[in-house]
Amino acid sequence: MRQKPNLPFWSLWNLSFGFFGVQIAYALQSANISRIFATLGADPHSLSYFWILPPLMGILVQPIVGTLSDRTWTRWGRRIPYLFIGAAVAVLVMCLLPNAGSFGLTIGAAMIFGLIALMFLDTSINMTMQPFKMMVGDMVNEEQKAKAYSIQSFLCNAGSVAGYVFPFVLTWAGISNIAEKGVIPDSVIWSFYIGAAILIVCVVYTTLKVKEWNPEEYKEYNPVSEEKEEGANWLTLLRNAPSMFWKVGLVQFFCWSAFLYMWNYTTGAIAEVVWETTDPVSEQFQAAGNWVGVLFAVQAVGSVAWAAVLPLFRNTKVGYAVSLVLGGVGFAMVPYLHDAYLQFIPFILIGCAWAAMLAMPFTFVTNALQGYGHMGAYLGLFNGTICIPQIIAALCGGLVLSAVGHQQSTMMTVSGVLLIIGAVCVGKLKTK
Repeated sequence: MRQKPNLPFWSLWNLSFGFFGVQIAYALQSANISRIFATLGADPHSLSYFWILPPLMGILVQPIVGTLSDRTWTRWGRRIPYLFIGAAVAVLVMCLLPNAGSFGLTIGAAMIFGLIALMFLDTSINMTMQPFKMMVGDMVNEEQKAKAYSIQSFLCNAGSVAGYVFPFVLTWAGISNIAEKGVIPDSVIWSFYIGAAILIVCVVYTTLKVKEWNPEEYKEYNPVSEEKEEGANWLTLLRNAPSMFWKVGLVQFFCWSAFLYMWNYTTGAIAEVVWETTDPVSEQFQAAGNWVGVLFAVQAVGSVAWAAVLPLFRNTKVGYAVSLVLGGVGFAMVPYLHDAYLQFIPFILIGCAWAAMLAMPFTFVTNALQGYGHMGAYLGLFNGTICIPQIIAALCGGLVLSAVGHQQSTMMTVSGVLLIIGAVCVGKLKTK
């Protein structure tokens, strides 16, 4: 078996560039879904149920895409066909979802339409996102893998910044940020249209610039035979997974539960704490929705900056744990800062946790998986450590909200506690 070659910077960049467009789509979804369904008429205690579909589709789609792409060899590549199909579906759905309240449907019918559109959007985003992670696992050696995932993290956060601020910028440019009851404002609708256009451009760029290895080249650089790749069985793979797979999964459980509550309740929390309203029809609530996009962009900028700091930690575990603690402190500050600009401080800290969550787990796991084969299937299964915590958190969201006093801002404190627990669990990881 030959050693995988060191790749030049721009080859590493091109492997992940499409992630910029994918993350714009994901940012628009995560920043606006609660706002969209609240505007359509959803009760805050049931908002978390709308967040079950995204991780549920992730846990179903990504292992399938991973396993199928392990066995796929085409003239266009191994992973890229799935990337392109997922992007095409995502673009279509991004043009439909924000119009759920514009078709003259009843409130119930509009919510059902929105749910179906959300299901297809998250399915397609997951189908588009997974190939980027797998191409790094296929083509990048261990020495460069942390760098490759850091580039992916940078592009991910840069895409997030763009997606998050679209409604705010479009409102500033004069596009209406208010609408009649049950209708999504034009600022949100046009944000999704622009995001869809950027997504397809980025994916086409990656398709043109990246040339995946053919089967012969792949076997030269990877220690597992094609016959072994063909025999994938998910239960067998899970039984044989390295212990690092499960230990990182435990950390992931608390981290992704925390961020599910952030995506779910931040719009309501900022409306309560800064704008002092809980009325989703009000102009103040929609202004809070725009500001949440700005805060999420601040989080992404903080994440980009912290991603440059993370490699300076001599001990990777320490860097991981410190990042999660900083994020936990940031979450705990949110309910106590009533000035919109002071909210930048906690979201910069939250960005530190986000940077570590994007880069560290895949570095630990892909290094532990060397020689196991089935990289695509394993990374698809590892996505369960992202999706299952979100599903559980979403199912429990209404109960937790009631337990902490029905205030959405208090859910930020819950997220902070979960991240601190995740930091403690990092101590279980044993690395060379």
